[in-house]
Amino acid sequence: MTTPSALERPSGVPLSRRLAARLVLLPAVALALLPPRRIRAVLGVVRRGAAPATAAQAQAARDAMCAASLRCAGPKGCLPRSLGAALLCRLRGTWPTWCTGVRVVPPFTAHAWVEAEGRPVGEGVPEGYFARLVAVGPPSRPTDR
Repeated sequence: MTTPSALERPSGVPLSRRLAARLVLLPAVALALLPPRRIRAVLGVVRRGAAPATAAQAQAARDAMCAASLRCAGPKGCLPRSLGAALLCRLRGTWPTWCTGVRVVPPFTAHAWVEAEGRPVGEGVPEGYFARLVAVGPPSRPTDR
């Protein structure tokens, strides 16, 4: 999977947030090894009881993942980065929409990202640039099981 963003690591991420990102990095990398249906099933369980994440919360989680890991900051780190950002949001009681899909303009490439407030977070692309194939959004009510 590739990404048009994450060209440099963000600075100014607090130490506590970088440590939390390191905490979710291993589970995120492990999840990235699973088939898509298993990833969706696991995330469907993890998101339970979470409130929808704001764009600022999702951006902070994404920045923390890029600051904590060169792998996540790199051009092929979109899957662990997006999974880690979602898990990091969940540690704080929120959930963004985790998405995976394809770029709609040539050349064809797969990509994974998080969305909040209906828009991709930190991707630097216009709306409609990616076509979703799999999405795991926040529960309809924070108490959904």
